[in-house]
Formats: sequence, structure tokens, C-alpha cells
Amino acid sequence: MPAAGTSTKSDERRRAIVAAAVDCFAQKGFYGTTTHEIADWVGVSQPYLYRLYPNKEALFAAVVDHVSVVMTDTLVAHSPASGGAGPAPEAALDAARGAYTALVADRNILRFLMHANCAVGEPLVEQAVRRCYAKQVDTVRQLLGDDEAVRRWFGAGMLDNVVAVLGLADVDEPWAHVLTAR
Repeated sequence: MPAAGTSTKSDERRRAIVAAAVDCFAQKGFYGTTTHEIADWVGVSQPYLYRLYPNKEALFAAVVDHVSVVMTDTLVAHSPASGGAGPAPEAALDAARGAYTALVADRNILRFLMHANCAVGEPLVEQAVRRCYAKQVDTVRQLLGDDEAVRRWFGAGMLDNVVAVLGLADVDEPWAHVLTAR
């Protein structure tokens, strides 16, 4: 008999819990979300959730790792096809920004990432967020080519985050036009 929490059914439940946790943590952050809320969202008991994750910090770190994989997969899937020398740097940057924009169109992913940055005072969360940034730096460096391009990517991404989370595409004000480049 497999150990508790190791069956295919528990793997499916883990995925469901992680998906629900993205949405729950996106709304109220690490500190404002209870494991009871996440368990209710998924339709499992809180004790079952604790069989899969020893505590809320471990669950949150698992969600950071999940979102990191989603981000990496999205960036790689939307990268221009490399033929020989690879795409021009600006074309590669545009493709990467387009992929990121598509990813954070689901504002829960973006809000979750913002909350993750705010919860780095928790040791497991800090480690997970650092792993996430390390993976994104490596991925973006592979796609764009050099460290300066990576810094430009992250700078542009921070601006994209502000534009997305504030819904500035729908704000008809001069300051919003500056930030959205319209």
C-alpha cells in the first residue's frame, strides 16, 4: 500500500490544491489566507490538506514553485523560433514581454507573485521566491542573450506589473497614458 499522500489521487488533489491556493493567496496574501479557506475551495478537509503539506508556509512555497514552472513554460513556448543566430534582441524581448503579458492577463498569477515577494520574511517562502527568480533569470538569459537584456526584461516587467494590476489600459488619464505608452 502506498504511503499517505503518494497516490495518483493525492497527486490530482495536490494539483487542485495548488490551483486553488494561487487564487486564494492572490486575493488575501500569505498572511490573510487560511488553510481552511483553501481546503474549502478545493472541497477537501483541512486535516487532509495538512497530510499533503505540513504547514501553510510549505503550501505557499509549493505554489511559488508551481507558478515559476508556469512562467518558464509560457516564456519558452512563446519565444521566437531559433534558427541559427537566433532572433534579433528586440524581437526576442518583444516576444518575451508578449508572453508575460499573456501570462499575467490572469491577474491572480500577478497578484500571487506580488504577495510572494511580500512574504519573503518566511524562510521557506524566501527560498522558493529566490528559486523562482533564479529560474526566471536563467530562462530570460537563454532567450535574450545577456545580462543587460535580463535587467531590461525585469525593469520592463515591473512596469508591466503596475500597468496590469491597476488596469491602466482602461484608464483614460494622462499619467496612465505615459505608463501604458499610448
